[in-house]
Amino acid sequence: MSKKILVVDDEKAIRSALKDILSFEGFEVEEAVDGVEAIKKIKENDYDCILCDIKMPKMDGIEVLDQALELKPDIPFILISGHGTIDAAVDAVKKGAFDFIEKPPDLNRLLITIRNAIDRSNLIVETKQLRKKVNKNSQSDMIGSSTALVKIKETIDKVAPTDARVLITGENGVGKELVAKALHEKSNRANGPFIEVNCSAIPSELIESELFGHEKGSFTSAIKQRIGKFEQAHGGTLFLDEIGDMSLSAQAKVLRALQEGKITRVGGEKEIKIDVRILAATNKDLLREVEEKNFRLDLYHRLGVILIHVPSLNDRKEDIPLLIDHFLKNINEEYRHPSKKIEQSAIDALQQYNWTGNIRELRNIIERLVIMSNQTITQKDVENYIFMR
Repeated sequence: MSKKILVVDDEKAIRSALKDILSFEGFEVEEAVDGVEAIKKIKENDYDCILCDIKMPKMDGIEVLDQALELKPDIPFILISGHGTIDAAVDAVKKGAFDFIEKPPDLNRLLITIRNAIDRSNLIVETKQLRKKVNKNSQSDMIGSSTALVKIKETIDKVAPTDARVLITGENGVGKELVAKALHEKSNRANGPFIEVNCSAIPSELIESELFGHEKGSFTSAIKQRIGKFEQAHGGTLFLDEIGDMSLSAQAKVLRALQEGKITRVGGEKEIKIDVRILAATNKDLLREVEEKNFRLDLYHRLGVILIHVPSLNDRKEDIPLLIDHFLKNINEEYRHPSKKIEQSAIDALQQYNWTGNIRELRNIIERLVIMSNQTITQKDVENYIFMR
């Protein structure tokens, strides 16, 4: 489906030229002769992007921007400005416009800006959809009443409203990402994007492009410009999971981004301002990694303003009955089973187990038991299926 763009300009020749160019590029284009007509159309239609002149009769572009973002906060808005209105355009970007383009517009820059604006808009929509799914479970997934978990929840409540950087430590499977999501959801950035990067899953030669983006032609496979995770997270939270696996060269660039609030895309020269809160997590002892010259001490101190350690499931076994109950409800619903129950002796047996895979392993075993057991999960079921290979 072609993307729909609204062009707002009081000069017919400019509207016609932009419509011809954008239609040729595959966009569906509508026109508005002034700000009043634009607002009417924005109320009645959904657009993927708006191109709007600043100097217009009846209502200037800044007023259109204010009203448009009030009506539809996520709509990408690009201003077209003459030489005398550049300062106003810069102010408008601070108010929420995606970018501004000088008249007469450069065709390549115009198309790149529109596509970047639409890409970011799509990411915001996808993030909100994912957040709706996450919100159903993420807070409730932090299940338990153990002293350690209560302390973590209290820390989250205190730290979340700030922009303090948080370093979350703990073994694989303990729920570090849930802590990060809770910090975001309770922050002043909750309506912004939550972008997650698994540093251990990205090859070292690609991590910088993933984080900072790249310009077309900056390396062999860079066939088009790419927006990196830092830019995608602008106005929200960037979660760097397993940061202990990040290469030293990428660490240096992350440190610079944190110090200066700016990034530069791979192969680019332009500095791009970013407004991002950084949360990081690792299953490694970063201070030991510092001693072994695998991690920068200055980056460790930048990231670890607040330290949250998530204990292993073996260290909070009193939470296991609540977790079992929670997973049973979710899995029964997922498989559309009649609610299966579990005997107390089966719960006792699960509490005695050595949970090397932590909460993730517990969830998998409960799912296995739901599938393999009859209506009630017994201690014998646990003994039969917990070590199933």
